[in-house]
Amino acid sequence: MDRKYNDLIGDILKESGEKDRKDLQGIGKPLPKDYVKRDVFQNFQKIAKDAGYLPYWLKLQKEIALQIHTITNEKELKKINKRIKEYNTVCPTSMQRSTITLEELAKAKKIW
Repeated sequence: MDRKYNDLIGDILKESGEKDRKDLQGIGKPLPKDYVKRDVFQNFQKIAKDAGYLPYWLKLQKEIALQIHTITNEKELKKINKRIKEYNTVCPTSMQRSTITLEELAKAKKIW
């Protein structure tokens, strides 16, 4: 051994070849100035948003809104309320919503 330590990651990167890393977008360019102002989570959120990623709770929110606007009977209302409860378990606390009744349906259509 010619080294005092084993650099496993470094060895793997060397074996993977330099040509693979030359094709990466933005390689050799400086990072944007706003990149270092944000923390890791904020950078992830921006990249995810730019890539078109929607969190599960937002997808669920859109589905519930569509279902509320097309509701016709109490059986469907029970299914929607079940989905609202699921939505409340995965969304941020400030975004949680209460279940709905047939009497509150018109109000719910405006809220959702």
